[in-house]
Amino acid sequence: MANKKTLLMVVNVDWFLISHRLCIAKGAVKEGWRVIIVAKDTGRAQEIRDEGIEFINIPLTRSGTKPVKELMVFLKLFRLYKEIQPTIIHQITLKPIIYGSIITRFLKIKAVVNAISGLGFNFTNNKKGWVPKIMKWLLRVGFSHMKSDVIFQNKEDYIELKEASIVKSHHKIHVIKGSGINLTDFEYFPEISKKKTVILFAARMLWNKGIKELKQVTDLLKATHEGKILVVLCGIIDNDSKDAVPIEYLKKWEHEGYVTWLGHQENMAAIYKECDIVVFPSYREGMPKTLLEACAIGRPIVTTNANGCRDCVEEGENGYIVAVKSVKELKHAILKLVDSPELRTKMGIYGRKKAEREFNEQDVIKKHLEIYNSLGKG
Repeated sequence: MANKKTLLMVVNVDWFLISHRLCIAKGAVKEGWRVIIVAKDTGRAQEIRDEGIEFINIPLTRSGTKPVKELMVFLKLFRLYKEIQPTIIHQITLKPIIYGSIITRFLKIKAVVNAISGLGFNFTNNKKGWVPKIMKWLLRVGFSHMKSDVIFQNKEDYIELKEASIVKSHHKIHVIKGSGINLTDFEYFPEISKKKTVILFAARMLWNKGIKELKQVTDLLKATHEGKILVVLCGIIDNDSKDAVPIEYLKKWEHEGYVTWLGHQENMAAIYKECDIVVFPSYREGMPKTLLEACAIGRPIVTTNANGCRDCVEEGENGYIVAVKSVKELKHAILKLVDSPELRTKMGIYGRKKAEREFNEQDVIKKHLEIYNSLGKG
């Protein structure tokens, strides 16, 4: 017999849940749900348990393609779903969605929420290899589950899956702009006066985040702006990703007083407060949290006209949007902000207001709880 009001959230790794969905899980606990997280424990599972949330470790990988290992993971998930029989299953990121949706078809699980947090590396640049083809076929199979809600972070991802005949008329579609921002933790903070203009890139060190293009810009500006700007790279090397930037590349890029790589930082609000401009030249996103955080703190943004990224910026109001992979446009937009502290201040204030209107974490939690409660009644 199914547990009463049990929410099972399935995601690749614990740190992604903590960064992007923990606030939702905590909100569900407050509403009386029993919440169970299924993910790979990379050492942070206890942080989840400390919030009164159950945690089950399963060795999910984001890019693993070894058939035997993947079959073992699939079977473990199958046994878990069958044993727990939750009221709602919330599947987050592509692999849990693919495996979980196929399992829920067989087990006839009552209600499913699939959250597309961006279509990821295999969909970037419309890749045509066998992996994207298999992924799309498996998504079609899994998404035939009759009673499922699908959450997208941007409309473009929804359109792409609809055109691929993955999302169909029997799905209930929600577009929720990311996981939101805690506007108290990330409060507005005016720019600090200092000798150098600090340009922040905050994300995992992946090629598809625009690392190569940003390096080219710093190379071009070195002769004229060394001593005037400081480029700060903040984020981990994601060795689980095929798109990871080698540590040697980052070390070679670093130049004292001009480019520095901080690695992972726990207190990101403090990092944003020290910067003047946030740059994020990504190729494709769901809804990048770094840009939501930049808005909330009150920092102008330079980003690309890519899925998800453009949803965070109103051109000329809280930042600039440039073409994907355009080093020339990226450089020009950065320089406009470097040269005008007054413009940075104006854009930062507008960005904060945008965060309050569109990216409030409490609104995101409320929308998710409405989805859970609606499906739980069926």
